[in-house]
Amino acid sequence: MPRLLADLTPLKVSADYRRIWAAHGISNVGQQMTAVAVGIQVYAITQSSFAVGLVGLFQLVPLIGFGLYGGMLSDVHDRRRLGLLAAIGLMSCSIVLVVQAFAGLGSVALLYLVVAVQSAFFAIGNPARSSIIPRLVSTELLPAANALGMLAWSVGFTLGPLLGGLVIAATGGVTAAYAVDVIAFSSTVYAMWRLRPIKPEGTTVTTAGWAAVKDGITFLKGKRNLQMSFYVDIAAMVFGMPRALFPAIAVGLFPDDPRMAATAVGLLSAAPALGAAVSSIFSGWLGHVRKQGVAIILSIVAWGLTIAVFGLVGSLALGCLMLALAGAADNVSAVFRSTILQAATPDEYRGRLQGIFTVVVAGGPRLGDVESGTVAALFGETVSVVSGGVLCIVTTLALVAAVPGFLRYDAKHPVP
Repeated sequence: MPRLLADLTPLKVSADYRRIWAAHGISNVGQQMTAVAVGIQVYAITQSSFAVGLVGLFQLVPLIGFGLYGGMLSDVHDRRRLGLLAAIGLMSCSIVLVVQAFAGLGSVALLYLVVAVQSAFFAIGNPARSSIIPRLVSTELLPAANALGMLAWSVGFTLGPLLGGLVIAATGGVTAAYAVDVIAFSSTVYAMWRLRPIKPEGTTVTTAGWAAVKDGITFLKGKRNLQMSFYVDIAAMVFGMPRALFPAIAVGLFPDDPRMAATAVGLLSAAPALGAAVSSIFSGWLGHVRKQGVAIILSIVAWGLTIAVFGLVGSLALGCLMLALAGAADNVSAVFRSTILQAATPDEYRGRLQGIFTVVVAGGPRLGDVESGTVAALFGETVSVVSGGVLCIVTTLALVAAVPGFLRYDAKHPVP
């Protein structure tokens, strides 16, 4: 009989995985406090959802380039060293945010620059960290390890926005939120420092650089299951991610109470992650699912539906409930998409494929920020959210119609 609660075996069998898992959750708290703070700071300066959405665009451009190149680096160099350097770089960016907030510079251009540099370091470090996981736990434990990873992510994305909103509301500024991020990143620096060197296995990449990046992209040719795992996530995040609208939605709910509006931004930002956390806690059954493609499609359709409903509700409580349900659905999709990628990709290509995965997973929401902010500027926040949820569902079903074989993906016989 499938177990209900999360399988903790990966935490028991690998101390290295345990440290990375804990650091992942702690650093995510700080990162999400910073994400809320940047959104609130940009909106306070500009009073524009479009300007908040542009944060995603400035994150997207370096994410694409450095994500692909960083994935290649993980197939050439010691993945532990890359993860360590990226963590130090991210912590340095957070220090810059503290300084600019404390100095009261009020420069949107500087904020855009810092988030762009942050995105570049993230794009280098994330493929390295993700490619390390299959070297720390067995293939059979990958669904459990990914579910636990999503739990750490979810806790960070739940506590981070909540603490960010509360700290900003309590202090009347964003400096303290940025300062917590600096402290939180020290956990990732420590976890990466404690790892042994982890160099790629299998065929060695003979030519580093963009030629090796191209080779990784070429590997994807004809790999329809891997391709679909990317396409459906793009559909979900580009059309169905309304987070750039949270500051404007919160101000609309509490126009005369800026502190309550800041708290509302934190609650709205945390709600999807809270749903994902609950889903991860009760993730024991995920390891027994063989038709992982079917599970991904059903999860993304549920995501789009709940996002559309969120756009129609007019209260903070109901809105948070819909976002929590959406987050639970997205979590199931994320666990299986990660598992398909790790199980079906040879180790010598994992860095480059994780680089592409990073571009898709982190780049999709940034494009979603731009899309939702632009539509909101033209037609209003409600139209932006509802239309995005509907387009997510329509696009996903169209992709399934084009590649029906994805529904037959079998976890017992992983085929890329």
